[in-house]
Amino acid sequence: MSIDKFKATLKKKEMKATPQRLAVHREMMELVHASADMVYERLKDKDGISLASVYNILTDLCEAGIYRPLKSSTNKLFYDICTEPHIHLYDYQNHNFVDVSDEEVLDLVSSHFKGRRFRGYRIDGYDVQIMVHATRKIH
Repeated sequence: MSIDKFKATLKKKEMKATPQRLAVHREMMELVHASADMVYERLKDKDGISLASVYNILTDLCEAGIYRPLKSSTNKLFYDICTEPHIHLYDYQNHNFVDVSDEEVLDLVSSHFKGRRFRGYRIDGYDVQIMVHATRKIH
């Protein structure tokens, strides 16, 4: 999501486009999937933003539906800038997420759960995550 679209989305959600939010989003546009620590490491020297502020901004953006939270196998929270249904390959050894486009799988999942009911729950969406490990050294 471009900076201009991000600003418009913030405005729709009645959130201010603060310099800190814009800085976090710029880093997330490059990283795509990242933990708060990863974003903070990239911002700490150039924007003077605290780790707590990065966590708060990412949490607020998830709660507003602008980003999506992802959990690693170690329960570390990562953030995803894409909120549309898609598939993640999750490298559980290196804790990396990679987006994969496979409309056939997404259609199968969507049609399988369409109209399904689970007592006491409502389906809000789905997340397909495939666990993988690298077969060659990643730089």
